[in-house]
Amino acid sequence: MTRSVLLLLFLLLFPALTHAQIGGVEAITVQDGEDGQTYSVTLQVLLLMTLLTLLPAAVLMMTAFTRIVIVLGILRQAIGTAQTPSNQVIIGLAFFLTLFVMTPVLEDVYTNAVDPYLSEEMAPEEALEAAQEPFREFMASQTRDEDLALFLRISDNQGVESIEDVPFTVLVPAFMTSELKTAFQIGFILYLPFLVVDLVVSSTLMSMGMLMLSPMIISLPFKIMLFVLVDGWSLVMGTLAASFF
Repeated sequence: MTRSVLLLLFLLLFPALTHAQIGGVEAITVQDGEDGQTYSVTLQVLLLMTLLTLLPAAVLMMTAFTRIVIVLGILRQAIGTAQTPSNQVIIGLAFFLTLFVMTPVLEDVYTNAVDPYLSEEMAPEEALEAAQEPFREFMASQTRDEDLALFLRISDNQGVESIEDVPFTVLVPAFMTSELKTAFQIGFILYLPFLVVDLVVSSTLMSMGMLMLSPMIISLPFKIMLFVLVDGWSLVMGTLAASFF
């Protein structure tokens, strides 16, 4: 299912590739000896292989991954644990939480677009149009009106009457901008309790005359203890997931 969804999403992002012919203009030609075989790579294949490297980032930008990974990164910095959790752990948490949030959307895409397309019951153009709708609804529900209006004004598409008429190239950057704003707002709220602990520890050390002792050494155990006592990971992960519904 996941492989089929990613395949259709790739066609969704780059619909021009669905019309590319195999026998295109040759970009690279390698000849094996004078009378040997000739191998060639067409421009279409070369372009396809290049775009495949951008596919994961392009797909993730249309999901909940951006908000989640930024909030988790800010949380790690607020606690002050440097590389704990590691980048691999944070990305793994963000990835699986993104799958949890996006499961209804992916199931809708698979049911209405991927499965009929693989069963040859739907043309590629119809499958692409059907696959757009769940992602369009998800991104539209998370996009601020002012961000959408900004990109509509920049792209000179101010005559749009409904969200269905908004071009995909306008909706995606507006959605990403809204996700960045939301992520930093949540990160700011998470940062405040740990900032209070740092201020209290710094004031206490200064009043005791221990100016040469780094406040981070003393405040780190208290911040970890505070985070564990309030069941911080469950609260953060649950709040992040609930923020999309």
